Amino acid sequence: MNDKIQDPNLIAFCGLYCGDCHGYNGKVPDLARDLRKELREIYYNKFAQFISTYSFGRDFKKYDECYKVLGAMVKFRCRKGCRNGGGSPFCKIRKCAQKKELEGCWGCSEFENCNELKFLEPVHGDAHIKNLRAVKKNGKNEFVKGKTLWYNTIKKK
Repeated sequence: MNDKIQDPNLIAFCGLYCGDCHGYNGKVPDLARDLRKELREIYYNKFAQFISTYSFGRDFKKYDECYKVLGAMVKFRCRKGCRNGGGSPFCKIRKCAQKKELEGCWGCSEFENCNELKFLEPVHGDAHIKNLRAVKKNGKNEFVKGKTLWYNTIKKK
């Protein structure tokens, strides 16, 4: 059974689906919160401090950094989605689409080669481009019923 939220309002201007985002669905923030709690309850910092004195445990010297990163993961939440003011308030992609009065980048004839969309490639590959093509071809309602991509490897030409 598919338990994915199928809400066309969660399609970001760039073609990514907010329902797939770890910040929106909360899975990673919740797991990070729970892990931090467990680490505190069992005083894992004491174990890490001790084990880091041995050569086989030297990676534990970075325990405090790890714990700090988990804290950042807890804070990385977005309950609104792109269309409702979530994500970066400085998003150039959203601002561009809104300025052009487009529902999303799929309505722009230039999205295939848009420089603003290249910003997403380090984290998403070309998933957003493939999603934009799918929305343009099939419409928003059909897009959310199918496979939405969060990451896709860019094939070298």
